[in-house]
Amino acid sequence: MKNKRVLVRVDWNVPFDNSSGQATVADDFRIRESMLTIENLLSRGAKVILATHLEAGISIEPLKKFLPSEVELLENLRNDPREVANDESFAKELASRADVFVNEAFSVCHREHASIVSVPKLLPSYAGLHLEKEVKELSKAFNPEPPFLLIIGGAKFETKLSLIKKFIEIADEIFVGGALAHNFFKEQGADIKNSLVSDGNFNLESLLATEKIILPKDLVWLGDKIVDAGPETLNDLKMRLEKAKLVIWNGPLGNFEIGYGVATRELAKLITNSKANSIIGGGDTLAAIKNENLLDKFSFVSTGGGAMLDFLANGTLPGIEALN
Repeated sequence: MKNKRVLVRVDWNVPFDNSSGQATVADDFRIRESMLTIENLLSRGAKVILATHLEAGISIEPLKKFLPSEVELLENLRNDPREVANDESFAKELASRADVFVNEAFSVCHREHASIVSVPKLLPSYAGLHLEKEVKELSKAFNPEPPFLLIIGGAKFETKLSLIKKFIEIADEIFVGGALAHNFFKEQGADIKNSLVSDGNFNLESLLATEKIILPKDLVWLGDKIVDAGPETLNDLKMRLEKAKLVIWNGPLGNFEIGYGVATRELAKLITNSKANSIIGGGDTLAAIKNENLLDKFSFVSTGGGAMLDFLANGTLPGIEALN
């Protein structure tokens, strides 16, 4: 690798804190997870060029404080519309900067964007060390040591239904919480009033008939809306976690953004106190527990949200396939 130019696609699309009037990084988890690959390449004498996306129009300036010396950081990829359009000309421009490509952006590997799926066609390409670890750890779900408990929360039922359907055959139990549970309650005939629910009838009777679907035992209401799970639900989960050998969790149990994060935080503590091999992920999940100082107590924390769900549902991702 000595003197080779290596283009490393990272995902440094991290939250910023603008309260001081100057943007600073509020959570550097994804940055830290990419550093092992960057430092490995530097130790081998490579010339490292990083490429990341932020929301279009946002400056990369606050990210520069995290750069090891002599590492170059390209401008925000999404400032050029050709990135999202997977334009071949943009991929060629990126590839012309380097001799080798490394994908260290698992969390965007479900996107068919130029830097993810087209650049690998133009250069010798490899998986970064953390991307490799993501695949290894998440793949444990496909042949799990029983009992295996899958915990799915959050909203956007239609994006998570395929995952539930797949793992109804693999998991021993699937706990469905957050707004996702509202659809199950609705199809059971329960009055959920004005609680958040995904439109449509998803014909959930067959899933419920397996008796593998576990729903919250009690609920916290704010007026006419369900906003969190209650203490009976957490006691139920505690008993299930005591038996589990593997637990995978994605998605909060309540509306933490308006202050209802109690059940989510308590669940995080229950998982870390259990003896189960624990894998968690999802931006909302991590945001809800970020002040609990628990991340290093889980067996593995995925940098992906949508990418984690898509990988579990499909066994691969476009960005991974591009490396093949």
